[in-house]
Amino acid sequence: MDLDRQDKRILATLQQDGSVTNLELAEKIGLSPSPCARRVKQLEEAGFINRKVTLLNANKLNLKLTALIQISMDKHTPDRFELFEKEVSQHQEIMECLLITGQSADYQLKVVVADMETYQEFLLNKITRIQGVSDVHSSFILREVINSTELPLEHL
Repeated sequence: MDLDRQDKRILATLQQDGSVTNLELAEKIGLSPSPCARRVKQLEEAGFINRKVTLLNANKLNLKLTALIQISMDKHTPDRFELFEKEVSQHQEIMECLLITGQSADYQLKVVVADMETYQEFLLNKITRIQGVSDVHSSFILREVINSTELPLEHL
């Protein structure tokens, strides 16, 4: 599916506010509601739109500590990586799990918890107990300078 100007405007608008109604979306991009709804459906079916979510305010939920954890594995085998990925996918505290290169670590996790005590409990009783984890380095977010969920669309 080739994206035209209207499709790009739909994607940009939905990235900014996924709760916008079809009528509001149609008005913003200059289409009537029926063709707008059809285009959104086509974008969903073509896989350009994965899902729609509501982003919550971590601070209001008393989730005050965000950590980036770099994890090294003892063996670089598909089985070891599969086991690790299965284990970390079971923890709601983990917002992101990335298999990385260019570092001494194999994975980077983004973890959100209430405080340092909760983080220590999470790290020592969950992460370091996963078979194959050989080294862990933690960094803590002092302040978010940019926190965006919007993907760049200018290149399309």
